[in-house]
Amino acid sequence: MKLTQKKCKPCEGNVPKLKREEAKKLLKEIPTWELRGEKIFKAYRFKNFLDSIAFVNRMADLAEDEGHHPNFAVNFKEVDVTIWTHAINGLSENDFILAAKLDEIA
Repeated sequence: MKLTQKKCKPCEGNVPKLKREEAKKLLKEIPTWELRGEKIFKAYRFKNFLDSIAFVNRMADLAEDEGHHPNFAVNFKEVDVTIWTHAINGLSENDFILAAKLDEIA
């Protein structure tokens, strides 16, 4: 099943962190993302500031729907997004699901 067809599962720290090999395998499904330690990162680029903010608003709606929230920074025409599972201080499948869905709405 594709990542975009999955739903994030609630995590209160009761799941193990993904091993680096597992993370690299899932990263192949979202090749425009970077693995940075135990987080994934992507810089989205837009035509202007309003497009950046429109994406942030769509991202907020998606994050609420999935119950999984990214860290982000808006820099005029760029939105930097960093994702990891805070409850385990590392990566889980939820992070890759959210990243794949963000790519769909970008």
